[in-house]
Order: sequence, then C-alpha cells, then structure tokens
Amino acid sequence: MSFFWRATVLLAFTVLAARLRFTAQEQPQQSPEEQAWQVLRSGLQDRKAANRTVAVQALSLLPGNRRATSFAVSALQDRNAGVRTAAAVALGQQHARTAIPALKNALNDPEIPVVLAAAHSLLLLKDPSGYQIFYAVLMGDKKSSVGLVQSQLNRLKDPKQLAQIGFEEGIGFVPFGGMGYEAYRTIHTHDSSPVRATVARFLADDPDPISEDALIQTAVADKEEIVRLAALDALNQRGDPNCINRLLKNLSDDEKPTVRYRTAAVILHLSAVTGKRRKQ
Repeated sequence: MSFFWRATVLLAFTVLAARLRFTAQEQPQQSPEEQAWQVLRSGLQDRKAANRTVAVQALSLLPGNRRATSFAVSALQDRNAGVRTAAAVALGQQHARTAIPALKNALNDPEIPVVLAAAHSLLLLKDPSGYQIFYAVLMGDKKSSVGLVQSQLNRLKDPKQLAQIGFEEGIGFVPFGGMGYEAYRTIHTHDSSPVRATVARFLADDPDPISEDALIQTAVADKEEIVRLAALDALNQRGDPNCINRLLKNLSDDEKPTVRYRTAAVILHLSAVTGKRRKQ
C-alpha cells in the first residue's frame, strides 16, 4: 500500500474516532438513579403478571417517594388481582397518606385479597375505613354496604375459601408468617381460624361499639379456641369494663381451660380499669 493510501486510511479512522467521541459526549451516561427507575418502570410494564407483582412489591421500600407512590396507585388498576393486592400492601408500607382515597376505592374491588390488603393499609395509615372489612371477616356479616357484596361475604363464610385467601395470596398480615407456607398448610389444612384471629386483634382499636359486641360474642361462643383467645386479647386492649358480665360465662368453661384462665385475667384487668376510674 502506497504512502498516500496509508495516510488516507489513517485519516479516515481518526475522523471516525473523533465522531464517536463527540457522539458519546452528546449522550451522557444515565445516573444510577435513572437506571434504577428505568428498571422499575420496565418491571411495572412487564407482560407477565408475576414480574409486575414483584416490581410493585419493591415500591414498598420507597416510603415518602412521590413517584413510587404514584406507580403503586396506578398498579391498583392493574388487570391482575395479585398485582393490585401487592399495590395495596405497598401503599401502606410506604405510609402514603395521599393514597387513602385510592385505597378506599380498592375496598370495592371484586377480589377479596385486594379488599383485605387495602383495608389493612388503611389501618396502617390511621384511616378507620378498614375496620368494616375486618368485622365482616370475623363475623361473616357486614356493618354497612361499604366494600363487600353478598358474593364476597359468602366466600368469607367458607373456611376453605378464607384459608386460601389468607395463605395463598400472601397478604402479609396473617399470623405465623415465620412458618413456611407448606409447613403451615400441612398442619392447618383449610383452617381459617388464624385469619379470623388476626382480624379480631385489629378490631381492638375500632371505636365502634358494634365491633366490641362482635368481639364479646366471639370470645364467648366461637367454635375456634384461637379466635376466642384473640377476641379476649382485643377486649383486654379496648379496656371497657362494661363487658365483664358477659364474659363471666367463660369462667365455667371446663372444656377450654386456656380460655377460662385468659378470661379471668381479662376480667381482672378490666376491673382494675374500673377501680382507677373511680379514684379519678
């Protein structure tokens, strides 16, 4: 190759390299934050519901972040119930009070796991709307027309359905979460009592006297011991001595010594509350 051609080729490579450097300077690299948001947005828009679900769950790690809250609120409208459930849970974990109206709307979702997740998040956000849902879970009935239709109530009355809702949907507030799902399912197949026990404890903070009446009925007459114990704990936390007389029936329950002893302790606690009030 002649000197002229070698010089021409070298010049061409030099010009090309200069153009590449100029292009790279025109398009600066994304920051780590921009890359991270791009990854999250990609997950939230993924065609697979499982991928959208885990992307929404990741949003729970961003409390106080308006963009993350906006994404989670949008996910409440996803066509997949699992994604909507994850969105409702994430908004509670984000402490996103601006999402309260959207969560209230989610109480009317046709899928119960979404309704339960939204109710739980509303309680985390200090909004009492969720209490009506938990009352319905405990009693198989509702205090008002909010949130649940008859077909959903029928599911809540079915122990198999309720157990499935609690453990297969992974709502996040069902007790015994430290135990593996398979192990728990082996021990408590089709058992809805842990779910009902959990919501009984949530009702401890509901100021509505109808919920207190429901807890008393549960503490005295429910078929499941774990649910009765949870109701007693809730009544103990509520601190209303007016329920003492209705709880006396439990003191003669020889078949359930745990219930009998726990009731005695609750009565003693509530009696002490009465004594303090008299001194005041």
